[in-house]
Amino acid sequence: MGQLSELPPHLSIRNWDPLLSDYADTAAIIAQLDLVISVDTSVAHLAGSLAKPTWVLLCFNSDWRWLLEREDTPYYPTVKLFRQQHPQQSWASLMPTIMAELNSPTSSVSTRTSSLIVDSF
Repeated sequence: MGQLSELPPHLSIRNWDPLLSDYADTAAIIAQLDLVISVDTSVAHLAGSLAKPTWVLLCFNSDWRWLLEREDTPYYPTVKLFRQQHPQQSWASLMPTIMAELNSPTSSVSTRTSSLIVDSF
C-alpha cells in the first residue's frame, strides 16, 4: 500500500478492503467497477466469473489454467492476460504495457476515477 503515495495526484484511490467480509461483498464492489486489474488471485477469478472486464498479470511460470502464450482465456471471455516474459522480469516492467492499454483510444476504460480492492482472501 505504500506505493499508492507515488501515484499521480489526479487519481482518486479508495481502499475498500476494510468493508469486505466475504466474496459477496467483493462481488458487489467488482460489479461497480469498469475494470479489474489483478495478479492471479481470487479477485481475478471472481471478476472473470462475473464477466467483468479484467486484466490479469501473470508471472512467468503461471498456473496451468492460464494455458501458454495467450492473451485470452477460454474460461473467462472478458479477461485479458499480461505475462512476464522471463523469470526475472519485474511487475514494473509490465506497467508500460498496462498504461498503453489504459490510454489507448480504443480502450473503453475510464481513467478518471480508480478504486482499489486489496485481495485479503
